[in-house]
Amino acid sequence: MDWKKIYADKLCTADEAVSHIKSGDRVVVTHACGEPVILTDAMVANADKYGYKNVEVVHMVAMGKAGYCAPEMAEHFRHNGLFLGASTKTAVFEGRGDFTPIFFSEAPELFRTSLPVDVVLLQLSEPDEHGYCSFGVSCDYTKPAAECAKIRIAQINKKMPRVMGDNFIHISELDYIVPADEQLIQLAPPKIGDVQRKIGENIASLVRDGDCLQLGIGAIPDAVLLFLKEKKDLGIHSEMFSDGVVELIEAGVVTNACKQIEKGKCVATFLMGTDRLYDYVNDNPTVVLKPVDWVNDPRVICQNDNVVSINSCVEVDLMGQVCSESIGLQQISGTGGQVDFVRGANMSKGGRTIMAMPATAAKGKISKVVPFITEGAAVTTSRCDVDYVVTEYGIAQLHGHTLRDRAKQLIAIAAPEFREGLKEEYNRRFPR
Repeated sequence: MDWKKIYADKLCTADEAVSHIKSGDRVVVTHACGEPVILTDAMVANADKYGYKNVEVVHMVAMGKAGYCAPEMAEHFRHNGLFLGASTKTAVFEGRGDFTPIFFSEAPELFRTSLPVDVVLLQLSEPDEHGYCSFGVSCDYTKPAAECAKIRIAQINKKMPRVMGDNFIHISELDYIVPADEQLIQLAPPKIGDVQRKIGENIASLVRDGDCLQLGIGAIPDAVLLFLKEKKDLGIHSEMFSDGVVELIEAGVVTNACKQIEKGKCVATFLMGTDRLYDYVNDNPTVVLKPVDWVNDPRVICQNDNVVSINSCVEVDLMGQVCSESIGLQQISGTGGQVDFVRGANMSKGGRTIMAMPATAAKGKISKVVPFITEGAAVTTSRCDVDYVVTEYGIAQLHGHTLRDRAKQLIAIAAPEFREGLKEEYNRRFPR
């Protein structure tokens, strides 16, 4: 097979490629920092020209402009978010888009069954000598969606790192190829304030040498990394990781030496960061990306011992129920992989799960430890699954504790100015 001839035969411009999208199609877009911006922009720019009507755009974390969510695009596109973010949630709030609740690990099966894929928009690395392209920084649901899509449109970008693992597709499997080299979407390191540092320090006290970590996105997970410099032989089996993990690898803290599966390797399903991360993972055999229905499968996660799952949340009620994705009826993110890893860590020998949050929101006006989950809000992680809850004021361990003791511990890590009100609810609920 002369893959170079196949490649040449499939070359086209972005405008030509998106002409193959038809009204009523379901279009799945590569996840997060792997988003093929040149293709999504071309799709939006040509909406009138090609007469798109009711094209469903399915995505999780959208890091691009998400122009298909703009009010003026409502007759052309309808966004179906499996996770919402800054550029997509307004469309759902205003009724121009929809949200589908799903565990991240189940997204691939959704595309194989109830949400069949008409078109997938990909961003891939340049082909290797055998004609295989890497999905680069986003394997997750992207590779499974490509495997079951009717039409595969790919932006080939020499700046996309060639990331190892179950993370490749052959040129012959693509329908339309658009060569376009551009800077990958960057996720700058977040600002870490005093509150986040204290939360990070509290969480780090629960991490032991040889633990296998799952880290989320944001200031709190990055703050945790600041306090792990004295740990030894940590491992990574995580939904994603960012630049901070590279620092720990280079410092000799993360070695993956104690893992039971993929020993010696950092495992993830997608990556978000800066060029420091993207350069590090390029052609690096110690970093493995695999589809999310393997990486996030609790039955896979628990094969490693001492898994520590670290996630953030919106609020925790006095029973230990956790909301991580909505403010009342307003959906602001999604379940993502939180429950996947909570359950995997709970099944892991020596595993621990940690929910972390600042004690207050809205510049200290709102307590995030609450008597009741806000009316209409989703319970992301059940009270039976939650183990540790951490704020800047301390650590509460809930698993195996009574409702009375849970409430007492949670009040102790709430902001001091809200404790009296929480104690009043405690006394109503648990009369002497």
